[in-house]
Amino acid sequence: MIKVEGNAKINLTLDILGKRPDGYHEVAMVMQSIGLSDTVEMEKTDGPIELTINVPWLKADEKNLAWRAAALIKEEYKLAGGVRMKLTKRIPVAAGLAGGSTDAAAVLRGMKELYALDISEERLCELGSQLGSDIPFCLLGGTMLSTGRGEVLKRLPDLPATWVVLAKPRISVSTAWAYQNYDAQGAKEHPDNERIQQEIARGDRKAVAGLLCNVLESVTIKKYDVISQYKQMMMQQGAMASMMSGSGPTVFGLAESKETADRIATHMREHTDAYVYVIRTTGKVQ
Repeated sequence: MIKVEGNAKINLTLDILGKRPDGYHEVAMVMQSIGLSDTVEMEKTDGPIELTINVPWLKADEKNLAWRAAALIKEEYKLAGGVRMKLTKRIPVAAGLAGGSTDAAAVLRGMKELYALDISEERLCELGSQLGSDIPFCLLGGTMLSTGRGEVLKRLPDLPATWVVLAKPRISVSTAWAYQNYDAQGAKEHPDNERIQQEIARGDRKAVAGLLCNVLESVTIKKYDVISQYKQMMMQQGAMASMMSGSGPTVFGLAESKETADRIATHMREHTDAYVYVIRTTGKVQ
């Protein structure tokens, strides 16, 4: 039996450069791992793939990314055995935090360990990208520039440990819906990915905070004004910056200290019905 942790992510930037011939979008985004994680307990068996999840309404079958990740390794490496998996979810679902991709990445790493497979990091990322564009990042973690459809990664220096407050409204946003509506409306403001990389290299958290930008934010806010309200509340309580992660709806605030983060979180808990978390940024997967 092994336990594998998988960390969520936030986007410090998210830019869409256009539609690709393969139907995906060309993106350029700076991604950051955070210390909110799901846990997968895995046990080698002689039977099929089995998955149980602590969230009863989530499908625990071949449609689940964690299940599919195990099946991919089993097929790719002609494994005779199976695996029994127990997934404990803490990362909110459909929240813009890569929860499903994180679980798939954890299972890929777990299958490699369980079966003592000789798989390079690069090959594991190639396999992960067959299942989802965020999975290679979730395999590696830390602070990275992500391009292509999200699977082309450039390692950046770790952002100095920063307190993060997450507030996930009680709504779900479809990633496909967000991208389709972006295609229709576009964005007035785009991230300066070159400059934010420079400030990350300098370790200047305030400068990084001032460069947060997500082109999908205006799309999602048009339908769900609660995102705009959460951002405003976090800023009023002292966040260095606040933004929506991914296609939403989770809003995050970067705080200079734990005291500030706790103050923001207390205010959000008292004045909203959001799911609220206080965590820190984390480095690359060890």
